[in-house]
Amino acid sequence: MLKPLRALTRSNLLLLAITAVVSPLTAAEPFTFIVTSDSHYEAVEKVERNDRNRVTIERMNSIAEQSWPEKIGGGKIGKPLGVLVLGDLIDDGDKNGETEIEWQHFEKQFGLDGTDGLLKFPVFEGWGNHDGPPEKFIKQRRSVQAEIKRRNLLRLEKKLITAVSPNGLHYSWDWNGVHFIQTNLYPADKQNAKVRYSLPWHDPQMALQFVKDDLAAQVGNSGRPVVIVAHCGFDTDWWVAEDWTAFYQAVKPYNVIAYCYGHSGTGYRKWQPTAEDRPLDGVNTGQTEKGFFVVEVSEQRMRLGYHVKMDPAILENPTWTWKFLLEKPIVHSASGPPKSPQ
Repeated sequence: MLKPLRALTRSNLLLLAITAVVSPLTAAEPFTFIVTSDSHYEAVEKVERNDRNRVTIERMNSIAEQSWPEKIGGGKIGKPLGVLVLGDLIDDGDKNGETEIEWQHFEKQFGLDGTDGLLKFPVFEGWGNHDGPPEKFIKQRRSVQAEIKRRNLLRLEKKLITAVSPNGLHYSWDWNGVHFIQTNLYPADKQNAKVRYSLPWHDPQMALQFVKDDLAAQVGNSGRPVVIVAHCGFDTDWWVAEDWTAFYQAVKPYNVIAYCYGHSGTGYRKWQPTAEDRPLDGVNTGQTEKGFFVVEVSEQRMRLGYHVKMDPAILENPTWTWKFLLEKPIVHSASGPPKSPQ
């Protein structure tokens, strides 16, 4: 059951997602956000990656000084409302002498709300396979998953997000009538028995149930657009086609305009269980050190492009270009969740 935020104290804020009045369809005013993944902050080896990440974040900060490619309509890029970071925040999630240092690098560069780090916008991170197991299994002092729970409390207090899962990990929010859901590793409830790979690191921890509950409570039959993000997409065997289909069926009644993920590469891919099903549009963002997707959503369309360095090794004034450009209309229609039998 979902409860209003005002009924919760700080000690039990994370127990239940909040109930919200379903918002109207997307506002006519366009808005912009950034998506990146796999920052893999380092402590001992490959520490040059941290500097390459820094250069990328500095570019994010100045992206509103750039223009969209003419191929997808041109015009100035809007100031981003936030940056979504889709897992593998650090490289060693449970390694003596490294995990703590790597997390400090992440916090110093990405911050939380756009005022406390190098990044000048709020950040909405999730955990990936490199980020370590649940805190009860971790051997080190620092747990990335515990940090995400702590930061989710702060995001709630700052009104950056509106709902958090009972376990404190998964969360959602709204921008201009568009609903966003962060599902962390991938949107399933538990690791499929067919996988048997590296539990508990690869336990999605009830992400799919949160998606179902959150969409029913906060989107309903409004037809408003939804963006769902995770670390893994429909191109890795760490969760299987059976899981993908279960997720697809859960979101099929809703107007999901994008499924953004990291982990496996960069590009734009569609996926559907069968040829007769309407495909989900997958946006696969690559490593932070290389670049990031810029996304703009308006009432009638979504456009996006991957803003990437020509040579990631260059730290002073690297040349940037665009790849994977997409422009698609937004159709405001959905049936909403199935009704309970009377």
